[in-house]
Amino acid sequence: MGISFNQLQAPLRPSLDFVGGTKIQVALDCTVAGNCTDPLETATIQNVVNNQGVGSSTVQILGQERTTFSVRTPQLDVDQRSRLLDALESEVGALDPGTIQIDSVGPTIGRELFVQGMLALLVSFFGIIVYLSIRFQFDYALFAIAALFHDVLVTAGVFALLGLVLGVEVDSLFLVALLTIIGFSVNDTVVIYDRVRENLKADEGDNIDQVVDHSVQQTLGRSINTTLTTLLPLVAIFLFGGSTLKFFALALIIGFICGSYSSIFVASTLLAWWRNRNGQPPTVTKEAVNVTELS
Repeated sequence: MGISFNQLQAPLRPSLDFVGGTKIQVALDCTVAGNCTDPLETATIQNVVNNQGVGSSTVQILGQERTTFSVRTPQLDVDQRSRLLDALESEVGALDPGTIQIDSVGPTIGRELFVQGMLALLVSFFGIIVYLSIRFQFDYALFAIAALFHDVLVTAGVFALLGLVLGVEVDSLFLVALLTIIGFSVNDTVVIYDRVRENLKADEGDNIDQVVDHSVQQTLGRSINTTLTTLLPLVAIFLFGGSTLKFFALALIIGFICGSYSSIFVASTLLAWWRNRNGQPPTVTKEAVNVTELS
């Protein structure tokens, strides 16, 4: 049996990509005299939809002028969509046929997209663990995954809040954004880990805290510059791009910022804490040796 966002009771608002159904978006025809004088009311449109007997539905008013609205219902056939549009037009006013957008996704396809997206995330996490365990050690991989979970959870949390406040929905592009965030974040983490490994080989007598701190300082400029140059086009897409890519770019912006933060302050810090706690006792510094010899 397939699973969906609704069955998981997730705080994120799923789009048609995941739950299936029909979404109709249309605007009033403001060329008709007096048609756009009064703003649309959600209750009025909801009553019309309920009277059509199409089952549970969601109505959302769009735009500051409140002349555009969207209705999401269970999957409707052509005749049901036509009857619903006619009923809406007779109740709220003339609709602009040039603004009608109808999207329809079957529930089976929606479940498949959701399952495949979750599977892609799990496979990416597993692949990262294997790669980092081979290239470094297992504890490196473990804390890199912890940092990735941090990035994904923060991004999902922000979109959950946006869903509650602004009705923002997550679609298949959101999963693509999460996969991209994972790739960016782990790349930043690998750069720091690589420098940690090099410094450990060069300065075997140094404390792990000092090695990690020095490694982060050496790679800090690169991490900041890489993040900033990546964020610039994303901010431009968010501000000036189309509505389809707007929230995709926002997810990447949030995730990339979190990825830079987690690589510096989560993955490397946890590695130092773990090595100090397990098998990395404090070492004697050169200054302490000199003091002992003098005494």
